[in-house]
Amino acid sequence: MAVKTVDGAFAPTADSIPWQQAVAGYRKSDMRHSLWQMLNSIAPYFVLWYLAYRSLEVSYGLTLAFAVLAGLFAVRVFIIFHDCGHGSFFEARKANDIVGVLTGIITFTPYFAWRHAHAVHHATAGDLDRRGTGDVWTLTYEEYLERPRLQQIFYRIYRNPFIIFIIGPVIDFVVLQRLPLRDERAKAREKNSVTWTNLTLLAIFIAMGLTIGFTEYLLVQIPIIAVASSLGVYLFYVQHQYENTYWERHEQWDYATAALYGSSYFQMPKVLQWFTGNIGFHHIHHLSPKIPNYRLEDCHNENAMFQVIEPLTVRTSLKSLRVRLWDEDRHKMIGYHKQDEAPLE
Repeated sequence: MAVKTVDGAFAPTADSIPWQQAVAGYRKSDMRHSLWQMLNSIAPYFVLWYLAYRSLEVSYGLTLAFAVLAGLFAVRVFIIFHDCGHGSFFEARKANDIVGVLTGIITFTPYFAWRHAHAVHHATAGDLDRRGTGDVWTLTYEEYLERPRLQQIFYRIYRNPFIIFIIGPVIDFVVLQRLPLRDERAKAREKNSVTWTNLTLLAIFIAMGLTIGFTEYLLVQIPIIAVASSLGVYLFYVQHQYENTYWERHEQWDYATAALYGSSYFQMPKVLQWFTGNIGFHHIHHLSPKIPNYRLEDCHNENAMFQVIEPLTVRTSLKSLRVRLWDEDRHKMIGYHKQDEAPLE
């Protein structure tokens, strides 16, 4: 592990063993807790979905209100899906895979394909020489200047908050997640999971269309996807895209340092923390992905070594929207110009 120095660089330390000991006691799932979380997350989602559908007869404004609530529960369902992908939600791998596939259908995400990409993300987060899989497209300041003008414009469009948090998430979960995998490292099971998820979603669409109506289904499902995907992408963004995050070239890259300093501790109001399944303790999660979501807060609160990480709040997280490029000279995220900074104090 390492600590951040005054000039923004990271100096190595020799305390890798203590953090391993600190997380060891939290890496075991609890069957009753996991089953209860499934019940209090998945069941309300379907109840709210049904209420949103029935409210179409009353007011579409009421439908949207139910859809927002359902979208919040969809985020919580995605956290279960996420934990299954890490093998942390249940002790048995088969149980994780079964629940992962089912919750993947609910959240429009092919389980095995996503698990592969997300594993790559965890193995390469903060490594400048291994960007490109399961992360937010990030250029260094020098790389941006070297790109042709057209590519710079495309990058600016991609990083625009309206695109990356409103339009992009819906396109990702509705369209991009449906496309075949082109990653040569992906195995047949990962590639087939896209096909089988698509066929299942198509069957659900046809069945719902023939029972409640295709228009009615879309009027309910699209707002839910929009809310859940936008919130999910925002969380993922601020968990890695903030001024004092961590990026290093592969030779200097360190796993523990990348986890603690390249993944934010996002302090959220308790209600939002509940809906997001403690994912705000992202520094702990990246340090030890085998910790189930319901043990992350205890791991943080009971180990002083993790509490030295400066937290982001909802207010300060908004300042992360101004960061665009990684400045290798100053070891910080900046805007499109050297003078563009986004202080988080």
